[in-house]
Amino acid sequence: MRHAFLALLLLAGCSRTPAVVPQPRYVLGEGYRNGGIWSYPREEFDLNEAGIAAILPTSTPGLTANGELRDSRGMFAAHRTLQLPAIVTVTNLENGRSLRLRVNDRGPQMAGRVVGVSPHAAELLGARGPFLARVVVDGQASRAAIDGLAGQNILPIQAAPVGRVEREGLAPPPGAHGSAGPAVAATPARTDEAPVVAREPERLPEQVIQGPVIYAGSIWLEASRFFRRDLAEAQAARIGGRAEPFGPRGRQQQWRVRSGPYPTIAAADIALARALSAGQPDLRLAVE
Repeated sequence: MRHAFLALLLLAGCSRTPAVVPQPRYVLGEGYRNGGIWSYPREEFDLNEAGIAAILPTSTPGLTANGELRDSRGMFAAHRTLQLPAIVTVTNLENGRSLRLRVNDRGPQMAGRVVGVSPHAAELLGARGPFLARVVVDGQASRAAIDGLAGQNILPIQAAPVGRVEREGLAPPPGAHGSAGPAVAATPARTDEAPVVAREPERLPEQVIQGPVIYAGSIWLEASRFFRRDLAEAQAARIGGRAEPFGPRGRQQQWRVRSGPYPTIAAADIALARALSAGQPDLRLAVE
């Protein structure tokens, strides 16, 4: 009987899930392929893009890509390329609602989506599925969010060596009042700095801003951009699109490849799937 009781205690101890310990840090990372599309993370403190947003799945206990706790009920988001963490404003272009969200994870997994929002954030934004969205980075808040986090490759600046500089007291000239003092050693300059302490991740409030619904754009499938027209036209032929001049005209004229516009998200997804099946990995769905 005693052995059976001990076995039950051992089984109960083994069934306990160990606590997940958050370790918030700064994350950028190398290029990666997800959902058939390549993404190249980079620091962007002035990002302003419009596209299709996804609703992230209800999260299980665990950590985000930058070591924070996952929270389906929090004001959080995932982005494929932004530095982590970042603070953004996501606007549902279909109803004018906006929320400030903390980007702390990579995603969404589905191709052609510019951002993924937590289920609760989607609820507050009035979205029940994929929706047209604008993502604007708050540069000042995003810089403050990464301040003090581990993971940043900051090259140390080595100060010039400071030796012991001594002063010699000279005897006063004849007729002057005074006396020679002892030699005094100057205090070496301090080269050490106080350690940087990471703060707890900021929890953004559930504050919805209702703006006017003034959006009436369309969805486009965009591929690479080129400085040569012939390369752009060859890419356009592969996705069934066209090459268009982009940006200021001049010797460095750029050409973008895109197809559309598409009236619905479903129609744009069909075009995206067709281009992916043709082996085109550098694609995105954009909204104008």
